[in-house]
Amino acid sequence: MPEGSPFPVQNLPYGVFTPRGSAQPRVGVAIGEFVLDLSAVWAGTPLGGDLATGSLNRFLRRGPAEWAYVRERVTNLLTDDGERRLVEANLHRIDEVKLHLPVEVADYVDFYASEQHATNLGHIFRPGGEALLPNWKHLPVGYHGRAGTVVASGTEIRRPSGQRKGPNDPAPVFGSSVKLDIEAELGFVVGAGSTLGEPVGVDDFAQHVFGAVLLNDWSARDIQAWEYVPLGPFLGKSFATSISPWVVPLAALEAARVATPVQQPQPLPYLVEKEPWGLDLELEVRLNGAVISRPPYAGMYWSPAQMLAHTTVNGASLRTGDLYGSGTISGAAADQRGSLIELTWNGRDPITLPDGSTRTFLQDGDTVTMTASAPGADGVRIGFGEVTGTIAG
Repeated sequence: MPEGSPFPVQNLPYGVFTPRGSAQPRVGVAIGEFVLDLSAVWAGTPLGGDLATGSLNRFLRRGPAEWAYVRERVTNLLTDDGERRLVEANLHRIDEVKLHLPVEVADYVDFYASEQHATNLGHIFRPGGEALLPNWKHLPVGYHGRAGTVVASGTEIRRPSGQRKGPNDPAPVFGSSVKLDIEAELGFVVGAGSTLGEPVGVDDFAQHVFGAVLLNDWSARDIQAWEYVPLGPFLGKSFATSISPWVVPLAALEAARVATPVQQPQPLPYLVEKEPWGLDLELEVRLNGAVISRPPYAGMYWSPAQMLAHTTVNGASLRTGDLYGSGTISGAAADQRGSLIELTWNGRDPITLPDGSTRTFLQDGDTVTMTASAPGADGVRIGFGEVTGTIAG
């Protein structure tokens, strides 16, 4: 395995791929420069049938005991010389396979969990006023998105159209967004569902969530600004959300767990964690190959466990394949902001790229790529692969 690979044996992220010369997608795990075909490893068994599909959903439905069993078995296969023949017969080079959307998304919810991001937007849109709205430190603020427009990394993003109205415009106009933006996020994939009417406790997070992906919540800021009062984001968000092809299991992220920031005032009891699920992740955002931001996830105010508990506290049920985003990840420094609206302060301070061109928001042909890494077991670092998308007119 190449030194520094994002996919060491301590990681083993899951994805869906189609080998060269085949028309049948199946489930595999990434290991170094290869993907191990799990459907072939378990061929002829009921588990193998659940792995010989175009999504992870059937496997995820099996629940945490089965997730742990498969992870242990795959780890043994990859570290036992006696299993070399079985492993080598079912390895495919990642650069020779087609990667797909890893899950069939059931529902999609997006949160607003970074205090730095919320504060920055508050200063941009409410200058002179309170940056955070009164509810922000009492509950994880979120909105319900559109599951059908969650797309795989590499999918071309068409510039959306809608109504927009600038501050000096006498009336709204219809047309393509001129303030197309990114949001660097982490997404969480629900594996095990829950019963309608029964909230999921904050400490039951790992019994329901399988793992995490990188997520880019593309945002049309001009459309969003005109539509979002009083009910929140709609067309400015629903046109596309990109996720990475690899789902990193929570089991691989145990070494990355850290405490969340001190929460004051103390949240209501249903949001209090015994062992917080803060995560020490470092993201990198590149625009046309140039690094424009390095957002740190460790400073996120609300944890994914708190987001899940809040999602279900009213009795809403979870389904296999549910996806929820963390919201934009932004740090305290100017080069740690996870969106262009923050990086350019809503267009006031353009970014200069290495070729001398400048950006306030995305232009047609621009390519945005996000990566992330985290501490793994045994002192190694693990990665998420990448989520990328190019803007089409």
